[in-house]
Amino acid sequence: MIARRCIVSGRVQGVFYRKSAQARARELGVRGHARNLVDGRVEVLAVGEPAAVEAFVAWLWEGSSASRVTGVEVEALDAAEHQPPGFS
Repeated sequence: MIARRCIVSGRVQGVFYRKSAQARARELGVRGHARNLVDGRVEVLAVGEPAAVEAFVAWLWEGSSASRVTGVEVEALDAAEHQPPGFS
């Protein structure tokens, strides 16, 4: 298991980015969350099997059809410290 914290910037709030991320994460079996930040970016926590998390992180650049992603900052975390039950 691996864990990644991603900060996604661009037009990612109010365009179903978080809902699309939740759907994609569930398809891949990735657990975590996507939440809006006050500065207009979205924070994403992704925990799961390495191939699934890497595929999900790559998808973050796509987002929903209405979003326009301009950046994805990725930070590796200790998966043992991050064990969310699902994706919210």
